[in-house]
This record gives sequence, structure tokens and C-alpha cells, in this order.
Amino acid sequence: MNKDDILNILKKITYPGFSRDIVSFGMVKNIIVNDENVTVNINIKSQNEEKKNQLIDEIKSTLLSETPFKEIKVDIGENVSDSKGPQPTAQQGPSTISGIKHILAVSSGKGGVGKSTVSVNLALSLRDLDFKVGLLDLDIYGPSLPVVLGLNEQPELNDDRKLIPLECLGMKVMSFGFISGNQSPTIWRGPLVSRMTEQFFYDVMWGDLDYLILDLPPGTGDIQLTLTQKLKMDGALIVTTPQDIALADVAKGADMFRKVKTPVLGVIENMSGLFLDGKVSPNSDLSIEGQPVTIKEDGSFTIRMDLFKNGGGRTESERLGVPLLGQIPISQDIMEATDSGKPIIEVYPASHISEIYKEIARKVIDQINV
Repeated sequence: MNKDDILNILKKITYPGFSRDIVSFGMVKNIIVNDENVTVNINIKSQNEEKKNQLIDEIKSTLLSETPFKEIKVDIGENVSDSKGPQPTAQQGPSTISGIKHILAVSSGKGGVGKSTVSVNLALSLRDLDFKVGLLDLDIYGPSLPVVLGLNEQPELNDDRKLIPLECLGMKVMSFGFISGNQSPTIWRGPLVSRMTEQFFYDVMWGDLDYLILDLPPGTGDIQLTLTQKLKMDGALIVTTPQDIALADVAKGADMFRKVKTPVLGVIENMSGLFLDGKVSPNSDLSIEGQPVTIKEDGSFTIRMDLFKNGGGRTESERLGVPLLGQIPISQDIMEATDSGKPIIEVYPASHISEIYKEIARKVIDQINV
């Protein structure tokens, strides 16, 4: 029995928690055959000792049962020697995903701007326009989709050992948080992150979709690089807040997408002011900081307060030469809906904020169809 025979047997073993085998993952670095003994060198970046031990036990038990070797040794490390055996073949240039018509990336230059909330409500707005929609949370280090959608389930595998996405609110959804349990921190280095990202593209049974929305992690790191190298996208949306510290990173994200020939469809300004509703006597005169407030016949009124600054998203979109797709205000309704695992589009479908999201969805469709 030679190295190739052993390698074929190892293809039956999947990395714990994933549907992809350890050979195609690129983890098998070398196989040393010596009479009645065999040593398998495995490269694992994960710091999870339980998964490491589980993988070692499975490799040993599988090879002991399916080969004539009497002793199986498994070496795990980050600097094991490279195998001369077959390695996974890199795809040449960005490709599409079978059955998916349009792929959109939702990104942000920094964290904490509400990108995941925007991604979910944008996806639901497209659903409400009668499109088949999928939502993929690619933030491996801080997945938000389980919380935003109130999901605490694990995806199953089909007969081909591919992940079946969860069904939620009429959409197909997938997140690393569904697999990891969203409890312990993920400590992974670039290569394993890139492989995981690719698995979500090609080893998930997405089926036929009109739109797949990708909720990216903030910044311009390994996941973004893998995404732009491997996947052909229709465009990217950049979420920001009005503050200068957030706007400063918008240009970096836009430049990254443009360098890889992915169109930037526009900017979405989140947390864009605070709207306050109130009611006074119908004949009252009301002013705030010297500015008169319009009072309706029933005495109700709505005022806007700019807690950060006004016009930052518009200025940045004009500088980039892309549309400002929408301005979403700060809202207690959004906060309460998100924390309860029920997006605002579902809880208050006729609200002013839901209408803003639906208008953003229509503008995105128009941008793609130009």
C-alpha cells in the first residue's frame, strides 16, 4: 500500500464540524510509510484541542481498520514538511455559483456600524419583492446572523456531505455561528479562514436563488481577499455611519473592490440621525433650538436630531462617484427587533424604516440592471 492509497482513504475523513474532507482542505502535508508503520503529517491552525484529538483518533481508527499497518502515528503542527502527494487545485480567477443569478457583498470599513442588521433587512426587502434570496454570514470571527435572526440550530449534511442551509423567514441562510455554536472565540489564521470561506461558497446546497447576500466581516482582510479572488460578484454595498472615523475607512473598502473589478453599487448611511415622535395640543407653537417644528392637525410631530453629524455619507458617496442608496436613522424599534431575533422588516413591515430598506433594495436592483 503506497501514499496514494492512504491519501484516498483519508479523503473519507472530514474536519470536525465541516463537510469538507481533510485532503481537499489541504491539511495532509506528508505521509511516511515504513514497513508496518505509517506516519501522517497534518497541518492544523485551530487551537481547539478537542477537535485536534478527535481528528487524530479518527485518522488512527480509520487507517487501522482499512490498511494492513500495525502502528499509525499522527503528527500535528504548523510547520510539517510539504507532501509530494496531490494538493487541492486552485481555481483560476473568480467563478460563479451554480444556480445563483446575482451575488452582492455588504461590507464596511470598520465594525459596529450595523452592517449585519442592514444585510438581513436588505435580504428580507428583496424577498418581499418576490425574489428567491439567500443570506451568507462570512464574519467567521464575529458571526451575527444567529442573533439577528434568533436561530440556534445546526445545518445538516446531505448524502454528498454538503451543508444544507437553514430556512428562515422565507430565505436560505448560513453562518459560521451555526456550526461553531457562536459561544467560544475563533482563533484561526489566514489559510484556514480562506478554506472555510470557500467551503461556504461551493459546499453549501444553495439551490436556485435570485440573490445571495454576503455579510462580510469589517475591514479588508483574508476573507475579503479570498472572496474577490474566488467569486464573481455583481457588486458591493458599503455601510457606514456619519462619523468621520467610519467614513475614513469607506474609501479603503471601495478601492479594494475596484481593484478586483467589482462594482461599488453605493453607500448606505446607517445611524443617520434620530427621529423623535411627540404630540402636543393642535394649536401649539413648538420650536427646538430656534427651529420651528411642523405640527400635524392631530397635534403629532416628528423631529430629527443629528447625534453625530449630518451629510457624511452623502459627501463620501459623491467623492467616490457612487449613489447614496439610503439613510437609515437610529431607532429603538430596530434595536428591540434585532435583539429579539426578529428583524424590523418582519416586526414593522409598514414602518418608515422598513420603507427605507425596501427603497434601498429597489435602487440596488436598478444598479445591477443598468
